[in-house]
Amino acid sequence: MPLSRFQALRKYLNTLILGQPVLTENLLIALVANGHLLVEGPPGLAKTRAVKALCDGVEGDFHRIQFTPDLLPADLTGTDIYRAQTGTFEFESGPIFHNLILADEINRAPAKVQSALLEAMAEGQVTVGKKSYKLPKFFLVMATQNPLENEGTYPLPEAQLDRFLMHLNLDYPDAQTERLILKLSRNEALQGELPSVEPIAQADIFEARTEALELYLAEPLEQYIVDIIMATREGHKYSEELGNWLDYGVSPRASQALERCARARAWLDGRDFVSPEDIQAVAPNVLRHRLLLSFRAQAEGVSADAVIDHILSQVAVP
Repeated sequence: MPLSRFQALRKYLNTLILGQPVLTENLLIALVANGHLLVEGPPGLAKTRAVKALCDGVEGDFHRIQFTPDLLPADLTGTDIYRAQTGTFEFESGPIFHNLILADEINRAPAKVQSALLEAMAEGQVTVGKKSYKLPKFFLVMATQNPLENEGTYPLPEAQLDRFLMHLNLDYPDAQTERLILKLSRNEALQGELPSVEPIAQADIFEARTEALELYLAEPLEQYIVDIIMATREGHKYSEELGNWLDYGVSPRASQALERCARARAWLDGRDFVSPEDIQAVAPNVLRHRLLLSFRAQAEGVSADAVIDHILSQVAVP
């Protein structure tokens, strides 16, 4: 039964990643929902450590790519190499051909590099010249953004942000957790090794995804998802504030992501049905990066999270 394996993996991640329960939970949700994560937060919050720990807990290989302004698409996808011995060109695959990818500081790379990554995320392939190459069936990207520095960055356009299943905002841990991190770091340095967990086979991951899609979702809850999405497009029907705060609503990708993430959360909790709480819990991470706020909302200091909270308070729960 894959669920017990995932519960062991959750425990393993929470043992190694202290003070970031949002990150560890949503890594597993993304794994089961078959989507990619955009993580925003200050440096030093264990983003790289979390992906490496996830890689240790699943059957697959990991690669970290540091995005910089001089990065080229070929540095990501690979390129055709001329072989003098045969007189022909041969494709040399790039670092994108791994199961788990950490795209560190994605907003530091120019648009062509971002587009190459987003093609890989959306279509499961990369294109070099006139040929396309399939990526591994098990493929997950966690991209990071540093909110502290904007100089020399290339912000992702809204249409490209839509390709990410979820957008997480991380913050610093509290004082008590900070002390636990010091103790954990000290113990790891003294022992010289980390705890281990039996990796989950890729076949079990695919089985978990199928089981999550087969969970019972009542028709009123399906309508609830649609109502939340429609509230972002027709905000004036729900409240005057909502109509003034939003320029554009979210796309149909958002409704699909909301359903898949709610199903994954319910499955990870060991239930065979989706509840309204599942939908409400994943809604902020699914919608945060897809909303286009109006100038009025920005001038009033209204955040995307505040808009989502308002939507959830206005849409009737079945």
